[in-house]
Amino acid sequence: MQKLDRRSFIQKSGVAALAGGSALIAGCSAENKGEAPAVQSQKKYEWRIVTTWSPHFPVLGEGVDQFAQWVKNMSQGRLSIQVYGANELVPAFESFEAVRQGTAQMSHGAAYYWAGKVPAGQFFSTVPFGMNTQQMNAWLIAGGGMKLWEDLYAPFNLIPFAAGNTGMQMGGWFNKMINSISDIQGLKMRIPGLGSKVINKAGGSGLATPGAEIYTNLERGVIDATEWIGPYHDYLKGFHKIAKYYYYPGWHEPGTVLELAVNKTAFEGLPADLQDIIRAGAARLNAQILAEFDAKNGEYLAKLINENHVNLLKFPDDVLATFKKYSEEVIEELISSNADAAKIYTSYTNFRKQISAWEDITTHAYNEALKG
Repeated sequence: MQKLDRRSFIQKSGVAALAGGSALIAGCSAENKGEAPAVQSQKKYEWRIVTTWSPHFPVLGEGVDQFAQWVKNMSQGRLSIQVYGANELVPAFESFEAVRQGTAQMSHGAAYYWAGKVPAGQFFSTVPFGMNTQQMNAWLIAGGGMKLWEDLYAPFNLIPFAAGNTGMQMGGWFNKMINSISDIQGLKMRIPGLGSKVINKAGGSGLATPGAEIYTNLERGVIDATEWIGPYHDYLKGFHKIAKYYYYPGWHEPGTVLELAVNKTAFEGLPADLQDIIRAGAARLNAQILAEFDAKNGEYLAKLINENHVNLLKFPDDVLATFKKYSEEVIEELISSNADAAKIYTSYTNFRKQISAWEDITTHAYNEALKG
């Protein structure tokens, strides 16, 4: 065999490659003459997404705007999504039904907003004194929760995706001090989900109203108290201007999951790559929203305390204990009357026990060590 030096080898290899490439092109041209080349379908889809948030509302509405742009970019324009805030296409709390009926292909909100239609869905948003954000994400993504959620929404022709989380919320704004559970009696409070029923058991009136209506209702005395999310949004809403006392912790929402609901027929009509792009966009939004809340809430809590001098108060221990007792009663009433809720809550509680045992020797032990 003739020995080639390195330069000769490269030169000969390059010539051969060029020759081979030319031959391949020529061969393809000859063989496929008169035939169209095989290319991926470039069909374009134009979708709508409705939300429970005001148009372009910080973090939440803006997050949906970002999601639409991510999908457009990843699909190279093959899937465009027009975003509609609350009341732009349908009222805030009608977005679930709008997607079910096909008025829009997607919605963004929280599962506890549809408690009247899907009572068991509340376990996929938040549970009073329930799992925190990290635990909820683990249950949904790796603990079987997502499959249960999909099964629950299937009869409504919807596919759910976890698409955001508020993190631990605040306890809310009140126009009187809460010194004992008796101070809840007669109180009208804006609070959604299972937490609303807890307030009812305590002698108050829990009301679920869209975020855009809260300030006006509190200012006019339609409600006496409200929870919303946390310091960042509470500051932007201006609650500190019309309410005296800011309570913590958010016992009712320890880690609220936000949902992207997609019309199942529309989703299954997409090519596989566009389906995966929606999945990827939802996962990115899930992380993005939580990160923004975590980053902003600490900053704005300091602003509320140091610049606006709000009265930051912790719920008394006996009040929290009573809320916890009533929460257990509310959950028991739901699971005893709803087979779907019972099945889902069994998975929820089993997973919580498992992950709590792990966190006891990791996160909780670490937090205790920091105090020392």
